[in-house]
Amino acid sequence: MKKIVMLRKHIFSSIPATVFLLLIGFVLLWGLPLAIEWGVIKATWTGTSTKDCHTGGACWAMIHARWDQFMYGFYPSDERWRVDAALGLLGVAMIACGILRYRLYIKVLMMIGVMLFVVFLLYGGAGLSIVATNKWGGLFLTIILSFGAIACALPIALMLALGRNSSLMIIKGLCISAIELIRGVPLISILFMASVMLPLFFPQEIVIDKLLRAFIAITLFQAAYLAEVARGGLNSLPVGQQEAAYALGMGYWQTMILVILPQALRVVIPGMVNSFIALFKDTTLVLMIGLFDFLGIVQSATTDPRWLGTALEGYIFCAFVYWLFCFSMSMYSKYLEHKLKVKSF
Repeated sequence: MKKIVMLRKHIFSSIPATVFLLLIGFVLLWGLPLAIEWGVIKATWTGTSTKDCHTGGACWAMIHARWDQFMYGFYPSDERWRVDAALGLLGVAMIACGILRYRLYIKVLMMIGVMLFVVFLLYGGAGLSIVATNKWGGLFLTIILSFGAIACALPIALMLALGRNSSLMIIKGLCISAIELIRGVPLISILFMASVMLPLFFPQEIVIDKLLRAFIAITLFQAAYLAEVARGGLNSLPVGQQEAAYALGMGYWQTMILVILPQALRVVIPGMVNSFIALFKDTTLVLMIGLFDFLGIVQSATTDPRWLGTALEGYIFCAFVYWLFCFSMSMYSKYLEHKLKVKSF
């Protein structure tokens, strides 16, 4: 009886809500069997071209045939073990950051160190063959750009947030100008400036890699948004926290690192993860400057004469992969909130 009352109170609370729920149920009952029939029962899973897809269902054979390119881009096939090792190392480092009970700044420094080693492993040198960045692509490029930018943007964002709250007017003004200037410009404009305009300010002898320029642009863009999220956490704390730390003889940096920042960042976990999810999806914009990330590789595959007409399957697969990563980050955010007992308002 209680369950019926709860259903009526929360789901069938009004006539519009009931009608909307019934419409959703009708669409699911009508559309779900058709989707299963098209995407699973009548689907073609293997093949070498669209000529093999003649069952009237989805042509997933394109995904199977292009799987390696979707994952590795144009990376040489005999060197792809380096990509696997780099992504495995990155995954282990992220799990370690979640398990080990170290200070936040230690975890950030550890992630930056791991990212530098990952870049060395992917690019080569010191006995490893050089793989130019124009051969990087696919899902691994999306992961490197997004998670690398997150690791590098977080310390920059904290410095900007602290600078914006500083009592020194020069530092405060510079931080406000940097944050508002970057936040007021779309990411695609910053990427175009980094790709096209920045080389014009350097001599012809100095060539900065396009991927590095894009990475710096994405990092600065993300840092500006994270700085405002962190500033919200800083402003949410009572002044007495900082005054109590000073009364115990702590200096400014000791107070910030040991007292203020751990509390402030715990409060803004949802906002930070929201920014991380947005960044992961925004990396698709690097396609506009000639870098083939995961979405770019999928788009190029659908224009192959052998796979014409498979764009729908390609975009469904791409959307599922992006959803999987974003949903995982969202679930990890909920786990952290529960673990750290973050209050919901």
